This record gives sequence, C-alpha cells and structure tokens, in this order.
Amino acid sequence: MKRLVSIAQVPGLLVLRGPDGREKCIAEAFEHSLGLLYFDLFWHHTTPEKAAHIIKGVLSGDGPWRIGDFRIRNLGCHNTDPHLIDQSLEWKHYLQSDENDYPPKQQIFTWSTWTQNVVSSCDRAGWLGLG
Repeated sequence: MKRLVSIAQVPGLLVLRGPDGREKCIAEAFEHSLGLLYFDLFWHHTTPEKAAHIIKGVLSGDGPWRIGDFRIRNLGCHNTDPHLIDQSLEWKHYLQSDENDYPPKQQIFTWSTWTQNVVSSCDRAGWLGLG
C-alpha cells in the first residue's frame, strides 16, 4: 500500500521512540531499502557513521509510523513533549541563527540517496552488522 505522505516530506521535527521507551528528536528521516534511514540533530557537524542510522524493517503508517519496535511521530506542540523541549529549542534556535549552515533539502536528499546506496552495498557485502 502506497503511503499518503513520505516521511521525508514531513515538515518539522520528528520524534523517535526506541524499544526501551526513550525518545529523541531527529532532524531527517528517509525510507530505505533496508527500512528507515534517519539523521540525528546536528548530523552535518559530525561524521556519517555517528550521524546516520538505519533501522531495519518495514515502515508502516502515515504518521505516526512504526518500524519494528520503534515509533516515529511529529514533535508535539506546547507542553505535549516537555522532556524534548531543550533538544527542540536548541535545534530551532540554530536553524534561525545567522550561523546556520544547514544544507538545503535537495542536498540532504542527494546525500541520503548516496548514503542509502553505500549502506545497501555494504550490507549486501556483509560489512555492516545492521539490526
């Protein structure tokens, strides 16, 4: 079944909840042949192996989304997510600042496509222990 909206097209911050119930804000998410590729906040200020992550499985839903034991949703407004306020405000202030060097969406998409191809090739070759 085709999704109504691609997770990559969702505006604003997304929240990733892991199997242990902990949540964090993520900057970008893309459907991937192995499941879901996501980037941490400030991913562009670090190395790809620290900033880009794969969750293997089948992505389902149109928001919120599920993949294995992980859940992805839009960040709530006002007092919905008080435990994520610091992360989200730091990111928001950075994006609004003059020091913002965040790449344009098209460049992010190009980089994510390249990353997907590299990760898929490495996984097929048995170089990655993704799980």
